[in-house]
Amino acid sequence: MKRMSTVLLSIGTIALLLAGCQGKQASQGDSKAQSAKITAVGSTALQPLVEQAGATYQTKHAGIDITVQGGGSGTGLAQVSDGSVTIGNSDIFAEEKAGINAKKLVDHKVAVVAIAPVVNEKLGIKSLTQAQLKDIFTGKIKNWHAVGGPDQSITVVNRAQGSGTRQTFENLGLKTNKVMTSQEQDSSGTVQKIVRQTPGAISYLAFPYIKDGLKAVALDNVQPTTKNVLTNQWPIWSYEHAYTKGAPNYQTAKFINYLQSKDVQKTLVPKLGYIPMTQMKVERHADGSIQDVK
Repeated sequence: MKRMSTVLLSIGTIALLLAGCQGKQASQGDSKAQSAKITAVGSTALQPLVEQAGATYQTKHAGIDITVQGGGSGTGLAQVSDGSVTIGNSDIFAEEKAGINAKKLVDHKVAVVAIAPVVNEKLGIKSLTQAQLKDIFTGKIKNWHAVGGPDQSITVVNRAQGSGTRQTFENLGLKTNKVMTSQEQDSSGTVQKIVRQTPGAISYLAFPYIKDGLKAVALDNVQPTTKNVLTNQWPIWSYEHAYTKGAPNYQTAKFINYLQSKDVQKTLVPKLGYIPMTQMKVERHADGSIQDVK
């Protein structure tokens, strides 16, 4: 009996140890499941939204580390395609970017962003025709006097190649990519600063970047307003895409769902100057076609 008791005690001890180990492993597994590093790179037009949403999300989810960087839509698409980042932020469809295999990426649309030509507010230019805008960016018009402004040279500020904002503006605003050679900037923030500080400058920015010191220019008497974007009356707009390589992992999917949530769409998205997709009366496809939302 004494020997049997000892055996039973040993078995019980082993069982408790095994249970403890399993519990520890489960705890470690749960901890691992609750922690993650998410890196989002790409569009500087989308950057403010992902940065602010990410900062809030991290305060509510311990163990989640979200890093957001710019670099342009081309960079975001390239880096998410090669697996070096978790999310590739883009103002354009992956299908629109040469060298990107869109079939390997999953598109998560998180907002709509509109783009407008911008000038220094002291210039006095409020409206241009689409033809005048094209002539300015192709170098045919070199002085503001030619379009009703002061006798002042025009300084064209462009975004760098690979910018989704640039591609959208050229495709939908200028309807050409044969633009003049001019200074090219890597970020929307730099463009914003240069135009604000240069009286004769013209460029283009996403609505969230059009702030004090800048004037958004109307085209063919159509004002660049959210109301006009909703019906495509103002056609220079695009979706903000958060691309992943294949289906996102659990924690990345949770963060993307947060970006698409009613809370973010009703508060942060409009607050920062973006447009919730649910408000759009039309939708655009990768081939550029437009159709009414049913």
